[in-house]
Amino acid sequence: MLGDAAKLAASLPLAQAMREHAWLYPAVETLHIVGFAVLVGAVAMFDLRVLGFGRQLPVKALARHLLPWSVGSMLLVVPTGLLLFVADPLALLANRVFLLKLGLVAVAGLNALAFHAGPYRQADGWPPRAPARAMLHALLSLGLWIAVIACGRLLAYF
Repeated sequence: MLGDAAKLAASLPLAQAMREHAWLYPAVETLHIVGFAVLVGAVAMFDLRVLGFGRQLPVKALARHLLPWSVGSMLLVVPTGLLLFVADPLALLANRVFLLKLGLVAVAGLNALAFHAGPYRQADGWPPRAPARAMLHALLSLGLWIAVIACGRLLAYF
């Protein structure tokens, strides 16, 4: 069933355009990378604050500043990622690095949800140093996003 959906996606006119127009795929890929840089940059800045860097910045104030950047970048990353995917879905679904990247993105998202549902709720009351659980989420987040970046780069070689 997934194979049939991938074949259908690959047959769409937009997918054909992604494969046939010399500059379309690289342009979409560039936009994807720019969006990803903004997303991971915002996440990394926040995670580093939770880990103790820039303690003069209140955690929640920094989050309010960075959240629009994260959301905005997702509005660029998701559609461009889908366009890159439909260009060759069968090959990507058979690529372990691509599947690992998707899994890592999912785990990073679940980690963010767990952080915001858990330790972040009491961020206004944190002592100067964030609680260990919050720091663990931040370290995990940084590691996961670095791994996602590595997988994205490795896609060109596998």
